[in-house]
Amino acid sequence: MRRREFITLIAGAAAAWPLAARAQPREKPARIGYLSASSPPDNNLESFLAGMRVLGYGEGRDFVLEVRYAGRDYSRFPALVEELLRARVDLIVTGGPSSRAAPLAAASVPVVFGFSGDPVDAGIVASFARPGGNATGVSLLSLELSAKRIDLLKEAKPTMTRVAVVSNPDHAGDTSELKATREAAGKLGLAIEHFEVRTDDGFEPVFAAIAASKCDGLLTFPDALTNFNRQKIVAFALRRGLPSIYGWKFYTQAGGLMSYGPVQHDAFARLAVYVDKILKGAKPADLPVEQPTKLEMVVNAKTAKALGLEIPPGLILRADELIE
Repeated sequence: MRRREFITLIAGAAAAWPLAARAQPREKPARIGYLSASSPPDNNLESFLAGMRVLGYGEGRDFVLEVRYAGRDYSRFPALVEELLRARVDLIVTGGPSSRAAPLAAASVPVVFGFSGDPVDAGIVASFARPGGNATGVSLLSLELSAKRIDLLKEAKPTMTRVAVVSNPDHAGDTSELKATREAAGKLGLAIEHFEVRTDDGFEPVFAAIAASKCDGLLTFPDALTNFNRQKIVAFALRRGLPSIYGWKFYTQAGGLMSYGPVQHDAFARLAVYVDKILKGAKPADLPVEQPTKLEMVVNAKTAKALGLEIPPGLILRADELIE
């Protein structure tokens, strides 16, 4: 059940997006390239399209999509970017890993991104305030969120001493996120063990290594690879009796104990605002990179019961949603 009611992006579009006037008629539909690191079905694409509809754009009438998926094989990004450029797209929207997005920075068309990595570290933009190149968008990485997730995990199980952190080292921002997590854990007297995974087949060895360790908690950094394999991760945490926390609500919906992070739909629907501005003549270099301001904490009470864990009442009261 909901603990706080958020104004949805669609319902609040008129107030939240002052530019949400109907799209101006075009001589011909804009050709938008969409590049994802993952695979369909793609909720992020649906959120972006919902954002376009709010702004008055009709697919087929005002724009056409050229969609490409890397299937979590990040090495395919350069070739897929080239495919989109050969298709003569007017701009590229991407939700891929910024660590593999160097070809986007050199692309001859504007780029709008929704990265969970750090676009500055990846060399895609010069800074958040002044991107300075052909790319801008929304960065979902926040080191404060990494620290907060550790705080919440410790609060859920105060006796916790050692946390397994699972992440993809190919994901830009992984190093800085891990550093922030270690610092936050150290203040709480928690030890961190880092386990790297780069492919779909790499999870079972990681699970075996965690099982052989003394870890009594689990934190997963979100990226296309870990997101796609969330069912495996959540099932492992339940088998091992590990309290766990994640960056997106869909992990908790899949049975994870807790999640804390941006509202996924809103973050990717926001990309439509950038597309609208660019199609009307704005330059990406002049459009600051945004970070989500709307966050949500979700707790799965069923999973807590299965783990034999009594979530502190204060944590339950602060949850935006409780899955029962």
